[in-house]
Amino acid sequence: MEQQLAELTASVAALKASAGVTNTNFAETFYYLSIPLMIIIHAGFLAYEMGSSRSKNVLSSGVKNILAFAFVIPTFYFVGWWVYWGFPTGLTFSEGPMGISGWAYANSIAWGWGESAAYMGPNIEDQASGVFFGAFAMFAATTASIMSGAVIERIQTVGFIILAVVLGSFAWVVAAAWGWHADGWLVTQWGVHDFGAAGLVHAVAGFFALGVLMHLGPRIGKFNADGTANHIAGHNMPLTVVGLMLIIVGFWGFLMACVIVPGEAFSWFADKQATIYGTPITLSSLAFNILMAIAGGIIGAWIWTKDPFWMMSGALAGIISTASGLDIYYPALAFIIAVSAGMILKPAATWLENRGIDDAVGAVTVHGTIGLYGVVMLGIFGSGFPALAIENTSVLLARYGHVFLLGFVPGLYVAIILKKLGMLRVPATAEVAGLDTVKVPAQGYPEGIAPSGPASS
Repeated sequence: MEQQLAELTASVAALKASAGVTNTNFAETFYYLSIPLMIIIHAGFLAYEMGSSRSKNVLSSGVKNILAFAFVIPTFYFVGWWVYWGFPTGLTFSEGPMGISGWAYANSIAWGWGESAAYMGPNIEDQASGVFFGAFAMFAATTASIMSGAVIERIQTVGFIILAVVLGSFAWVVAAAWGWHADGWLVTQWGVHDFGAAGLVHAVAGFFALGVLMHLGPRIGKFNADGTANHIAGHNMPLTVVGLMLIIVGFWGFLMACVIVPGEAFSWFADKQATIYGTPITLSSLAFNILMAIAGGIIGAWIWTKDPFWMMSGALAGIISTASGLDIYYPALAFIIAVSAGMILKPAATWLENRGIDDAVGAVTVHGTIGLYGVVMLGIFGSGFPALAIENTSVLLARYGHVFLLGFVPGLYVAIILKKLGMLRVPATAEVAGLDTVKVPAQGYPEGIAPSGPASS
C-alpha cells in the first residue's frame, strides 16, 4: 500500500512538473510571437509615412522611421528597461508591494548585476527575460514611431533621433512604470487602469508630438497669410492606406503582449491569464472587442468624412479609444465608443490645424486626443466596476496629469533645446528642393512618376 501511494505521489509530481514546463514553454512562445507581430506595426508606419509624403521626401521619411526603430531598441536596453523596473514607486526607487521594482531589482533585471547576471544575456534556463524585454522594446519603438509621422518633410534626422530616444526610452517608460506596472504608484494609490495603454503609450506620444510641433513649425506652403490652411497631399494614398491596415494587424501583437500568461517563468498572477492589474482576461474576450473596435472606428469616420485615409485612421482610433478597457468592456460597448471616436476624429484634427499646428498625418489627434478620450470613456464606463478602483474624478485627473506632463513637457523642451542648437529643422532651401535630393543618396522614383489622368494619344 505504501509503495503504491509513493508511486502515485511520484506520478502526480511528474505530471505537475510536465505541466509547468508546458505552461512555461507556451508563455515563452506567446511573447516571442508578439514581437514579429509588433514589427508589422513598423512596416505599417513605414508605408504610411512614405505614402503621406510628397515624392521629393518619400525616402527621407522612410529613413527617419527606420532609424527610430533602430535607435530605440539599444537605448531601451541600456536605459528604458532599467527605468521601468526602478521607477514604479517614484523617485525613491523603493520596492513596491508586488516586490518587482526598486533599485536593487532594476539593477538585477535590467543591468544584470548581482546574482541575476544572466538575465540580460544568453541563458538557456531563463525563458522569460528575453521575450518580455522584446515585447516591451516593441512598445517603446511603437511609441517613438507615433511621433514620427507628425513631423515628416521638415525635421532634421539627428534631431529626430534624439527626440525618438527621449520619447521611446525615457518619457513613455516613466509613464509605464507609474501606471502600467503592478507596483506603479498610480496603480496602487490611485487605481489607474489602462490595459491597452490608450494613455500610457498613445496619449503620451501624441502630446509629445504636439510639444515638438509647436517649435518645429508648419511645412512651407501649409498656411496662407490669413491663417487658412492648404491641404498638402501625400504622393501615394494607396500606400498610406495599406500602411494603416498593417498597423492594425500589428496591434493584435501589441494587445496580446499586454496579457500576463501563466507559467513558472511568469508567476506573478499564479495559474490564470490576467492583466498587469490582476484583472482576468482571455484572448477570446479580446478578439470580440478588438474586432468591434476596428469596425466601429471605420464606420464612425466613414459617416463623417467618406475619406479612405480618415476611415483607416478611424480603425486606429477605434482601437485606441477602447484600449484602456478592452479587458472589461462588452463588444457592443466597445463598438459604440469606437464609432464615436471615429466621428470626432476629423473635426478634432481640423480644430488643431485651425490653430496653426501642421500635423502631417494627424498623429496628435489619432493618438493624443483619442488616447485621452479613451481614458475618459473608461472613467465613465468603468466607474464602479468590481475589479477596478475607479470611483471618482480624481483618478481621471491623475491620468490627465501624468500623460500630459510626461508627453507634452519633454517634447516641448527637448524641441526648444534642439531648435536653439540648430538641430531641429532643415533649412528652407532643402525643404523646397526636397529632402531626398539633399539628404538621401538614392531616389525613390528614379524614372519619375507617371502623370495621372487619361492617357494621351
